[in-house]
Amino acid sequence: MKILVCVKQVPVPEAIYEIDPGARWVTPGSGVEYQMNRYDECAVEEAVRIKEAFPETVIDVLSIGPSRADAVIRRAMGMGADDGIHIMTRTAEFHDPFTIAYWIAAMARRNTYDLIFTGIMSEDMMQGQIGPLTAELLSIPCATAVVSAALHKNNVHVEREIEGGYRESVELKLPALLTIQSGIHTPRYPSLSNLLRANKQPVHTIEARTLAHPGDRQAAHQVKRPQNIRNGIFLEGTTEVKADQLLKILMERSFL
Repeated sequence: MKILVCVKQVPVPEAIYEIDPGARWVTPGSGVEYQMNRYDECAVEEAVRIKEAFPETVIDVLSIGPSRADAVIRRAMGMGADDGIHIMTRTAEFHDPFTIAYWIAAMARRNTYDLIFTGIMSEDMMQGQIGPLTAELLSIPCATAVVSAALHKNNVHVEREIEGGYRESVELKLPALLTIQSGIHTPRYPSLSNLLRANKQPVHTIEARTLAHPGDRQAAHQVKRPQNIRNGIFLEGTTEVKADQLLKILMERSFL
């Protein structure tokens, strides 16, 4: 069994963003800390649990980003992944999801994986496109929002979260790609021995500019801060008067 887990480095939630001079993208302010995308942490944990159940399993972890993304690769190795692959970009500018999926698929073809895990989405972009796009490029089945996975011979049985709090049960033939929902398992802390190994072990680094580029399908044209377009209404008067005012507002806006 060979598993590929895709991870992304994202700014911590409280990071303050700045719009670049050309208003084409945002950059985190100075002194911002970064961490592994929490959905990807759950994906790494699921892969490591499979490895514990099937010790012959090999886990590769892949990240696309600038040089600092090396940190999340090594954290994943500290959690139990075996090897790291870093597709290094020059900057943290906007990258088309199709291009990212194209690069992941290219790496997957080189190494032939039985399972590919991604988080359901990234905390910064929240598009949820990378997993399904990669599966389509590889022509393999895909299940999204997975909250449970179990291997059975050449199949993987999964439960995926759907609307209304329900779950859908699906069985996919391997190779397959799963996007992992948070809460499937609590991610473990990296062990000291694994961290020491991860810090010494070389990560296979590939310059993004050396890879084929499929051509962008999306482009960021402008970034701006949201405008405050809503104004509050203060109701005044006695309780009866305010109740009549509220009823009138609700009826005018078709809420009643």
